[in-house]
Amino acid sequence: MIIKTVNLETVCGVTSRLPENDKPEIAFAGKSNVGKSSLINALMNRKAYARTSTQPGKTQTINFYNINDALYYVDLPGYGYAKVSQTEKEKWGRMIENYLRRSKQLRCVFLLVDIRHEPSANDRQMYEWIVHNGYKPVIIATKLDKIKRSQEAKQLKLVRTGLEIGNDVTVIPFSAETKQGREEIWALIEQLTECEKG
Repeated sequence: MIIKTVNLETVCGVTSRLPENDKPEIAFAGKSNVGKSSLINALMNRKAYARTSTQPGKTQTINFYNINDALYYVDLPGYGYAKVSQTEKEKWGRMIENYLRRSKQLRCVFLLVDIRHEPSANDRQMYEWIVHNGYKPVIIATKLDKIKRSQEAKQLKLVRTGLEIGNDVTVIPFSAETKQGREEIWALIEQLTECEKG
């Protein structure tokens, strides 16, 4: 995918109305610090367009990035960050659920999990939420460069068993450092958004 233009078009807070977009949307969900901004930057071919932060819990809004005036990458708030109050967590949860329920253009949700660890209860809950809202999530196993190549198969198996998913669910290992997995994710996005053009 050749990225010509990127524009952060809409930022939705807790009380904002969701935009009535007329282009396909691809959403990215994942717990705080899983590497969501890094993945989105890699997919936009930009170094630091989506704000990356060493401080988890930074994305507190739903950010809509217009890509090539053809589709949107939708960055959902990170979940599961301990230092945020329960009320805040619930607000973000409602925001995410509201988006999953109401978006008319959402084509797919990419759920990011850290390949180094077994998926958490929050990851499982998010996976179930996405499925409950009628979508089939694609799992992106991030931070691939942080493990040895010999560990990859074992860790991918851990991701599948942790989320209790079968082989029918796509899991793509990804590294923001080496960009491994990017082409595969792009191909999938093109496939998901091209169908309706043709």
